Amino acid sequence: MADESSDVAVIGAGPAGLCQAVELAGAGLQVSVIDRLSKAQLAEPADDGREIALTHASRKHLERCGIWQHLDPQACAPIREVRLYNGHESRGLILADTPRDAQQPLGWLVANRAIRRAAFLAASACASIEWLDGRQVSGLRRDTRTLNVTFDAASECPARLVVGADGRFSMSRRLMGVPAQLHDSGQRLLVGRVSHERPHGQVTWSWFDYGQALSLLPLQGSNASLVMTLDPADAERLLALGAEAFSAEITRRYRHCLGDMRRSGEFHAYPLVESRAERLTAPRFALIGDAALGLHPVTAHGFNVGLASVRRLAEEVRKARTSGRDIGADTLLAAYERRHRRATQPLWLASRSLTALYGDTQPLARLARHGLLGAARHAKPLRWLLGGYLRDGFGQR
Repeated sequence: MADESSDVAVIGAGPAGLCQAVELAGAGLQVSVIDRLSKAQLAEPADDGREIALTHASRKHLERCGIWQHLDPQACAPIREVRLYNGHESRGLILADTPRDAQQPLGWLVANRAIRRAAFLAASACASIEWLDGRQVSGLRRDTRTLNVTFDAASECPARLVVGADGRFSMSRRLMGVPAQLHDSGQRLLVGRVSHERPHGQVTWSWFDYGQALSLLPLQGSNASLVMTLDPADAERLLALGAEAFSAEITRRYRHCLGDMRRSGEFHAYPLVESRAERLTAPRFALIGDAALGLHPVTAHGFNVGLASVRRLAEEVRKARTSGRDIGADTLLAAYERRHRRATQPLWLASRSLTALYGDTQPLARLARHGLLGAARHAKPLRWLLGGYLRDGFGQR
């Protein structure tokens, strides 16, 4: 049995997928959103402990899509300075800061859960978005003018363009035969929230220590999010501690930087895997978000890069629709891939280089890290690169 055809089918109802759906629905297209979760689960996503750093460009994008308006302003924590420390050095490198007379911060930290819920609310308000929730995609079958998304063994959704927005372990990418580089660090990422004694000053801190990497993200009030990259055994030991012992351990690891810390909620563990699709497109198919490029959290910009992919694909589709061309044409998809690759390639290479350098505990690597930070203190281009484009976004071309 075939469902009614759509102009576009978006596989994956995460923030990137829903933002893509909202953009294309706003351009007058009929869009189907396909996800294995039910609408009830998408409407009230579970807390995964993650905080997302948003640039000014990303905020403007979310405002245009009607997503930012669904966020509670008190849940958006400003970032005014970014610091980086190497090993046991007490002097950190300021990667970016807010000028004293600036009215706006560098960016904002928002819970991933809050962004997911806001994106769902914006998408639910679009009459031209069809929800195919609770569906597990099993195949992608090509016809002359459509790519048919199959699921439930007996039904399918034909579309002129299919967008894979199903994460760095993308099933749609595999079904289309698109190879990807997966870099599994073998480490675990622990994320969760704490309260603390001293004010954080709206400063994010990152330590590349020997055998671990630690980040502190300032939230509203005397609260922060901790991001810890640890060996699996160390992560399991930390998670097994009781509340008091856990709080004492993280206070010690973070060198009492904000006084005593206390866990405020559950900590979550994730495998640390970077990914990069070797192609971003196939016939009538495009990858966006983490399905296209899944960055290491050291960049703090995976979601911003994902939104940039949404914008670039939407711009190419709009141009094709306005001129009466096929929205799934190879030339359109090639233009999208060329633009997004050119804009993100420097960040991918920098991310791989930094994670390789800071993950190495050998004496030569430690010396190289010390030299790199020393050079960056006096070289604006290096400081900009290490800062992950925080102020400048990811190109507007």
